Amino acid sequence: MSRTPVVLRPDEIAAVRSMVIHEDAAILALNKPAGLSSQGGRGQFHTLDDLLWAFARSNGKRPELVHRLDRDTSGVIVAAKTKPAAGALGKAIMGRRVKKTYRAIVAPGAPEPLDGVIETPLRREERGREAYMRTCSPDHPDAESAKTTYRTLKSSPAAALVELEPHTGRMHQLRVHLASIGRPITGDARYGGALMLAGEEVPRLMLHALALEFPHPDGGTTRIEAEPPEDFQALSTALFG
Repeated sequence: MSRTPVVLRPDEIAAVRSMVIHEDAAILALNKPAGLSSQGGRGQFHTLDDLLWAFARSNGKRPELVHRLDRDTSGVIVAAKTKPAAGALGKAIMGRRVKKTYRAIVAPGAPEPLDGVIETPLRREERGREAYMRTCSPDHPDAESAKTTYRTLKSSPAAALVELEPHTGRMHQLRVHLASIGRPITGDARYGGALMLAGEEVPRLMLHALALEFPHPDGGTTRIEAEPPEDFQALSTALFG
């Protein structure tokens, strides 16, 4: 994690503050836009982790991300404001007590069956500086168990809107699992997703982290939701009305 304070421009501070959808004494939740890396981005651009310096206190402490979203995935992401909160959330994630709900637009048409569970194991594959995930047999030496529940919300001959719940946290899990059943997420050039759909250009990976439900560090259960961004809503409306 970045420990050297990052100097942010006023527009960057305003931008990250506008992403906040929930804040209390223990946590900070944001609606991350697509195109912003959570951490470890390459090049000259600040990551969300860098932008969290906008919330630094006078003692130099600042919120720390407790999980990540892919750069091109939008939606709910949570940071801990204190060390105890970070520890509690980390344990909840490790113990699979955090429920993540995603929305995705897939093509062509609806999955078959409309609702189901995908439990195909995955393995990591390095290609130069890029990392991919591949499906594999359970007895492959690099196999990692993976489980995704999906259900179809809307569909047309061209595409479908699906709700997803990953029960494991493998890299690119939702993207590879949906591709494995012949319904890659639209805009996902890496895993075979359509870049044009019913005459509409797909602007990006159509994957959105809709909600996060978890044991709050101060007690009880908290659910945080983030509405899909305009580009996701516009494509969904064009396809499904």
